[in-house]
Amino acid sequence: MFKQLIGIAALALSFTAAAQQPPTVVDLPTRPGVTQRMLVTTPPEPKATVILLAGGHGGLQLFQNGSFKWGEGNFLVRSRQLFADKGLMAVVVDAPSDRLRAPFLNGFRQTEEHAADLKATIAWARATAKVPVWLVGTSRGTQSAAYAATVLQGADAPDGVVLTATILADDKQRPVPAMPLEHIKVPVLVVHHQQDGCSYCAYSEIPTLMAKLTHTPRSHLITATGGKNQGDACAAFAHHGFNGLEADVVGQMADWILAPAR
Repeated sequence: MFKQLIGIAALALSFTAAAQQPPTVVDLPTRPGVTQRMLVTTPPEPKATVILLAGGHGGLQLFQNGSFKWGEGNFLVRSRQLFADKGLMAVVVDAPSDRLRAPFLNGFRQTEEHAADLKATIAWARATAKVPVWLVGTSRGTQSAAYAATVLQGADAPDGVVLTATILADDKQRPVPAMPLEHIKVPVLVVHHQQDGCSYCAYSEIPTLMAKLTHTPRSHLITATGGKNQGDACAAFAHHGFNGLEADVVGQMADWILAPAR
């Protein structure tokens, strides 16, 4: 009986160790001579993978030890463990090795090179966890996710897209509703805070975005309310970044992502 209890305890410890496996840093070759660094948080039995695309200039400057020079507070970056807790492998993507200085991803998010980097990331994620792969962007990261989904087709396409705090207006580059969204042939989830005060992300423009998603197999809007609103209206700890609502918002996102597999 004592030996049996020891065996059970050892098994429990092995499961705990698996659950607490530390995040890993991966340098992925994407284009000739170019690599892309990623921080990967893997639950014991992933049900899907989410490739997390931060906003702003996107230059996280991820160190080999898993820390960030910039962007640690970004909604998706700070919520990475919440995704893993829901059974989703969370892949936080840095700028590629040829964009590690200012302006980082500014002016780069809607380019063939950026799409090629994300194509390689999707392929790597599929081969690694062998589960569906979703692109998830927030703020300017939605321009990356939406653009990639319009140009990557067939086996290269993600299995779905999530747009949080979407860029709905922009005087510097195409906002998401101005993209050819009819080319997206995978499910799209839109998550937006009703009180988002960022001038690029007015909730009143959400109907325009949703009307452009009629060619997708399914689309859905999750509207967030409440929480905390601190600092710049376009920054990570304002309503724009779902401050104080992280667990609830990530939970709803995970439920929708995993719903087809149930």
